[in-house]
Amino acid sequence: MTMATATWTVLTRELRPVLRDPFSLIFSLLQPLVFLGLFGPLLVSSSPAPAAETLQSFVPGILVMIALFGTGTTGSNLLYEMQTGSHERTLVAPIPRSSLLVGRALKEMVPIMVQACIIALVTIPFGFSVNPLGLLLGLVMLAVFGLGFGALSYSLALASRNNDWMFWGVQQATLFPLMILSGMLLPLENGPQWMQVAAAFNPISYVVAGERALLAGDLGSMAAVWGFVAAAVLAAIGLAVGIRAMKKAA
Repeated sequence: MTMATATWTVLTRELRPVLRDPFSLIFSLLQPLVFLGLFGPLLVSSSPAPAAETLQSFVPGILVMIALFGTGTTGSNLLYEMQTGSHERTLVAPIPRSSLLVGRALKEMVPIMVQACIIALVTIPFGFSVNPLGLLLGLVMLAVFGLGFGALSYSLALASRNNDWMFWGVQQATLFPLMILSGMLLPLENGPQWMQVAAAFNPISYVVAGERALLAGDLGSMAAVWGFVAAAVLAAIGLAVGIRAMKKAA
């Protein structure tokens, strides 16, 4: 079986549970909807800018949050399969081991796309305006970012297969600093200098800035370019680390 065929087989296998039980996809929207419904009004009321302008900055950050948390926790599925013995049975299948990682990571693109579209559509009646082509390009950026971050999550699961507490400890200790230091919820321009320096080394901050530029219709801006660069670099690193970890899995 070729790499492409094997990857497609793994991808369709991983998508079947999502298609059979779409409620899990809907339930995963709870966190971004809570931020929109509770944090959003606080941000709008405390900002001197008009509500529509505040939403133009806030909603793209929520879309990146969906990708960050959706793919950052996906390694727990692989961790469960390793603990129950299901993963070991897939390792003896006559397919390249790298396809097991790539197919799983590609699967994460589907829920990200669906959830991002729903959030964008829900916020339009409240003043959020979106450029259609910018939204399409923004979804591509999110997909590339999610591919890399999901692969890193699977790598973490493989590394902590005998200590599941390590997976959740590293995951929780990583996601929230990455979220705060990306400026996806609150702007960092007026924050402490050390936070601005840390944000400059956070690749997700470039993805957030790129999403804001694309959804606003500023398709040719450097922010959009650097957003794609950061997403692509993260995807390359994530896939490289993940494929190596999957090939070494016993």
